[in-house]
Amino acid sequence: MEQIGAIRHYYSKIGVAVVDLTAKIAVGDTVRVKGMTTDLRQKVESMQIEHADVQNASAGQSIGLKVAEKVREGDLVYKVLT
Repeated sequence: MEQIGAIRHYYSKIGVAVVDLTAKIAVGDTVRVKGMTTDLRQKVESMQIEHADVQNASAGQSIGLKVAEKVREGDLVYKVLT
């Protein structure tokens, strides 16, 4: 696994996490969100930058990522390498 960012905010009503990226990510990648009480693994099915759908994002950008379950601010995001 390679760390690619951290959760800055989580919108529980819509199930979207704001991720500050330190490495690139693309739709289709598998990510793992890990924290004190969080351990979520899922495929990236959609992500947005400034409310626009994107296929790729790079280090230094913040994305909105649809997540399957609750995540918490400060949780780390990893890309699962195959």
